[in-house]
Amino acid sequence: MASFNRITLQALETTATTSAAYLDACDSGALYCQLDPAYYKACGDLLMKIFALVDAEKAFPHLLEYSAAAREVAISKQITHRIEVSRLGFYPELAGLLNRVAA
Repeated sequence: MASFNRITLQALETTATTSAAYLDACDSGALYCQLDPAYYKACGDLLMKIFALVDAEKAFPHLLEYSAAAREVAISKQITHRIEVSRLGFYPELAGLLNRVAA
């Protein structure tokens, strides 16, 4: 995890909050929000990238408390990390093969 100053963390939190708000609004069927599939995907991808840079539980506790979308992305990121660690630790040959295929 990278170390960011207060201003950068605030900017990341604002961006994450905006992305999560759109995802939550679409997921709840809000009438004032029209679903744009490309924008929806971009918001999800952006949250994943932000949460890859910072520990969401420590950096954005209020966001995770109030946004179902943010919680789901944070949980997904934790699960992905556990799978990667398990794959490297328990199946090193498979990890090497997957890295070669992906290259």
